[in-house]
Amino acid sequence: MELRKPDPAHSSHEAESDRHKHSLEIRLGSNIFRNTNGVIRVQGKEQLVLELAPDQERILLTIDLYDGSGNHVAHLRRNRWAFNDGNRFSLNTSESPPTLFPNLPWLKVTDQETGETVLEAAVAPGEKIHVATGKFYSHRGQLIEITSHFCRIGSTHTLFGDVFEARGGTAVLG
Repeated sequence: MELRKPDPAHSSHEAESDRHKHSLEIRLGSNIFRNTNGVIRVQGKEQLVLELAPDQERILLTIDLYDGSGNHVAHLRRNRWAFNDGNRFSLNTSESPPTLFPNLPWLKVTDQETGETVLEAAVAPGEKIHVATGKFYSHRGQLIEITSHFCRIGSTHTLFGDVFEARGGTAVLG
């Protein structure tokens, strides 16, 4: 049996890659979640994942969408619809004309029934994704609202300008 020393160049590249995966800062309105893995858990369920594409020219979104009764009505997996009941939701990305974030990679999910923005996010310099607006339901049927000033979960929990350290883990809402 032969024992080999690890290649320092390979090890440092792996460590850098692992560190890079767990250093995403997510801003939900005025709230900051530092050093996340991009996963946002809402009321105990991983409902949303934000990723930067390797080329950092676009955001990749995975999200489960529910109605006000908690029925699962759509699933977007890395910007591709796995299912979308009645094509209710639409996704626009940087290739589309920008609205809120000109000249930055961004994405926007719209509820075509109501015309409301479900989620709008943009890349910011330094491994950051800023979600400026959002309005969607949790798996429990509670409304999640994100504005430039707050992030509200149902009618009982509101975050204003809070900063959270995720230490490479998930961001938690509710």
